[in-house]
Amino acid sequence: MKLAELAERLGCRLDGDGSIDVVRVAGIADAGPGDVTFLANPRYASRLPGTRASAVIADDRVSSAPCAVLRSPHPYVTFASAIEVLTPSPKPPAGISPLAAIDPTAEVGPGVSIGPFVTIGARARIGARTVLRSHVSIGEAAAVGDDCLLHAHVSVRETVTVGHRVVLQDACVIGADGFGFATRPDGTHQKIPQVGSVVIDDDVEIGAQSVVDRPAVGVTRIGAGTKIDNLVQIAHGVRIGRNVLLAAQVGIAGSSVLEDDVVLAGQAGVINHVRVGRGVKASAQTGITSDTPAGIHVAGMPSWDAREWRAAFVLLRRMPEFRRKLRELEARLDAIK
Repeated sequence: MKLAELAERLGCRLDGDGSIDVVRVAGIADAGPGDVTFLANPRYASRLPGTRASAVIADDRVSSAPCAVLRSPHPYVTFASAIEVLTPSPKPPAGISPLAAIDPTAEVGPGVSIGPFVTIGARARIGARTVLRSHVSIGEAAAVGDDCLLHAHVSVRETVTVGHRVVLQDACVIGADGFGFATRPDGTHQKIPQVGSVVIDDDVEIGAQSVVDRPAVGVTRIGAGTKIDNLVQIAHGVRIGRNVLLAAQVGIAGSSVLEDDVVLAGQAGVINHVRVGRGVKASAQTGITSDTPAGIHVAGMPSWDAREWRAAFVLLRRMPEFRRKLRELEARLDAIK
């Protein structure tokens, strides 16, 4: 593809030779002739003069470069779009594998691609142009919208609703039973039937081996545009807002609420019945144990303001020093006495 065509498709202003052929996107240190790289973080600006790339995606703060520049106010977003243009994901042809098992009462939309060993239960609905790769399981009365991509071994359980343009990565489970048990007088545990459902709104992506549980009653809901990493646990009755980001190994306990634009870093956890306000950011391994007001950055266990937590941690590391000095002062006071 000519660089000028790529600039047009990305909506970028081009500074440089538009006749250059470009074939892929690469990191700033690894790029060579024919590659497009990007500069989104100023800390890597020192590497730009040494790049061998044919073009760099950058904003107007970059005054000079050893190659052509695709000007973008949001270089990282444009970088993602450039990958889509130059390295589009392969899409299997429409059709239904003869090895798939589809209940005669299920509805399958036009242009779908259904791989081998897929099972689709009674009264389930699959939207137009959706791709179900091998060994996907769609439960009874479940609904999957248009233009979705469900990778191998995904399980969408009975009565679950999945919106449009949803991506479910390998082996994730939507609608597993919530962890609900009542303790009998003799100490044994009686299972509480989990007969609620799960609703996944449009444009959600859920990572490999993540689980979204159904509640005993009501609905577990994931808002539009939310992106969930691998190995994440969403418990029964949780409500997650729009455009939330959950990194790997996050755990959200039952009936908690995450409002729009929340970001939880890896291994962060939220206890049950807690509300996390809009735009909250939690550092890795944070434990959120109480309602958290909107817009703050928290860290630690239990969670508190991230700046205060960092300051306290610095002091904590100096505790041996403080202890030694305290003993010295005590010894001097004893000597004076």
